[in-house]
This record gives sequence, C-alpha cells and structure tokens, in this order.
Amino acid sequence: MLGLRRFLLRSAAVLKPAAAVQPRVRLSTGPQQKHRTLYEFRTYCIHPEQNSAFLNLTNEKIHLRTAHSELIGYWKVEYGGLNKVIHIWKYDSYAQRAAVRAALAQDPSWISDYISKAIPMLASQDNEVAYLVPWSQLKSPPQDGGVYELVSFQMRPGGPAVWGKDFQAAVNAHDAPGYGKLVGAFHTEFGVLNKVHALWWFESADQRAELRHQAHNDARVVAAVRNSVAHLASQESQLMFPCPFSPLK
Repeated sequence: MLGLRRFLLRSAAVLKPAAAVQPRVRLSTGPQQKHRTLYEFRTYCIHPEQNSAFLNLTNEKIHLRTAHSELIGYWKVEYGGLNKVIHIWKYDSYAQRAAVRAALAQDPSWISDYISKAIPMLASQDNEVAYLVPWSQLKSPPQDGGVYELVSFQMRPGGPAVWGKDFQAAVNAHDAPGYGKLVGAFHTEFGVLNKVHALWWFESADQRAELRHQAHNDARVVAAVRNSVAHLASQESQLMFPCPFSPLK
C-alpha cells in the first residue's frame, strides 16, 4: 500500500499543470527624461507698497545674478495674481545649481547691492524644479513684445504613463492651428508633483481672448480637451508681462 501511495503522489505531481508564467510588467511612469537639463521656477510675492521698488532694483542689479547662471525669463503677473513675479532659471545639473548657489553666497556685490535690499521687500518665496516634457522643446516667441500665459495643470496621480498622450494631444490641438504659441511644457520633479506648466505666448491679451474664443468652436480642440480633462484635478492660469531685462520678451 505504501508503494502504491508513493506512485500515485508522483503521478499527481507530473500531471499537475505548471503555474502560469506571470507577464513581466515594466514599472514606468512614462517616457524617460533624455537629458539632465532642469528648470527652476521661482515665484516671489512682493509687499504691495514695495512692488515698484523691487522691480526697479531687480532691473538695475539683475546682471549680478545672471553672471552666475542662465535666466530664461522674468515676468510680472498681471492677471491671476497681484504683486507677484515669476522667473525661470536653467541648469545643466543639480551639481551646477549647487555650485551657483554656493558662489552667490560668497558674492559680496550680490549680497550687499541686491539680496540684502530685496529680501525685506518680499512677502514670500517659492520654487519648483521641472523638466521639459520629452516631446517639448524650449522655443522663442516669433517676435519681441506680447504677453505670456503660464497655465498650470494639477494632474491626477499616475504620471505621464496615464495622462501623457491625452495632455500632449490637447496642447498640440491648440499649438498646431495657431491658437497660441507654445514656448515650452514642463513637468515638475520637486514641489507639487503631477503638475504640468504650459508656457504660451500671445501678441496681446486681446489676441489671446480672441484665439481662445475660436478654439472653443473648434471640434478638434474640444475633443482633445475633453479627453485630457478626465485626468485633471485642477488648473490655474496667470497672464504675465515680461520685464525689460527678461531674455524671453
């Protein structure tokens, strides 16, 4: 009997179906960053009574800061915020940014002529680090002058693997027909996560209003936006005027 039992157990083991092979899942949040270039978005809120003084001081002394690293653009917010400036700085790496911050801390002209005077004028400071999304390049506007719109989208968690294609389609639906000139689209790495900034250029605030009205009547735009909105938690828009010293004018 014992021998028969062993035989039956061995037979059952042979006949037992092999466990199904589990598919290998690639854990990724979307297209990977192809380069290390990073962009620091800085937002300063200025005490209302110091707004003009801060802008004048920055206009006079910004060269002390741009001697250390590249400034992409510097804007004052006109609609969507008061007494606020937004500026974007470009770095090749985190190591470069650390070196720049260390050099600024040892720059006597920067400290005495600018930062010691500017800091008391500020009510708050904030920063984010972002990368250009893989399908976007930083572009210059077709001409100097005009206005910029920074549209910030708070996407639902999941990353570009979930919402990337729909967001790209919505942006392209506006950019390709000329409902605005896309300067760049950025995805946050530090700061509030799952946040995307789209920086647009328009000839004027009135042109932006007219183009927006046209876009609302374009079925392709409506369809693309409808798909993208499914991934959206909230959004914010700020219309900005470039400062005289801003490289992006």
